Amino acid sequence: MQNKEDKQIIIHTDGAAKGNPGKGGWGTIIILDNKKVVELGDKVKLATNNQMELQAMIEGLKYVAQKIKPKDAQINIFSDSNYLLNGITSWIKSWQANGWQTKAKQDVLNKEYWEELSMYKEKLSQISLGNKLSFNKVKGHNGDPLNERCDDIASGFGLEEDVELFSGDLEKYKKVFSLPANVEKAVAKKVSSKKSSSSKQVYSYVSMVADKVFANKTWAECEKRVKGKSGAKYKKVFSKEEEQDLIALWTLKSLF
Repeated sequence: MQNKEDKQIIIHTDGAAKGNPGKGGWGTIIILDNKKVVELGDKVKLATNNQMELQAMIEGLKYVAQKIKPKDAQINIFSDSNYLLNGITSWIKSWQANGWQTKAKQDVLNKEYWEELSMYKEKLSQISLGNKLSFNKVKGHNGDPLNERCDDIASGFGLEEDVELFSGDLEKYKKVFSLPANVEKAVAKKVSSKKSSSSKQVYSYVSMVADKVFANKTWAECEKRVKGKSGAKYKKVFSKEEEQDLIALWTLKSLF
């Protein structure tokens, strides 16, 4: 039987529109417990880039909610879209409170997409209160192998190419990718450049146990996760950006 700390799901998403609006495509990669990989993607006749970014994340959460139905899992989601990440972590709260209208009393742009995304986000919480979703920024076109692959899938579908989607073992999957050393060094430098200070308020505690990456808001939760675990490591961070950078770095290291 798996322990709670052993369950992790990684989701990378990207969207593309050739014309914006134009022919669209989206791509999603789901990694289950650092063992199995599922690629998803499709084309759309007419869409904007933001709509395809939304669709990619909708399909990722939908797949996990309907086919995996995880319980007590850490779900780390990565996107290079500020629009998508700001919307799902911040703006969506006021939109929902206002009946999916803006402060100007107009319907939220891409309202149907946001409603569906919100629905699947809530479904994952309803399946198990132990499911924890973390939405993280990854810089696009910067060498991150999973982000690059998502872009290839989305762009390929947008160009109406024949895109072969992978489903199978992670070890087999990652043989077609390599982790550029300069990317890891760049992310590591960005993380290490943020000096810890006892005068700052801790934002969260990021830990890695058995190659699974987690973020906890309190030291008590983090300590419970890492205590007595061989090879476990942790680091306190002082901002959301610093948390996302560290999660991205440690996730890359654990996979590649």
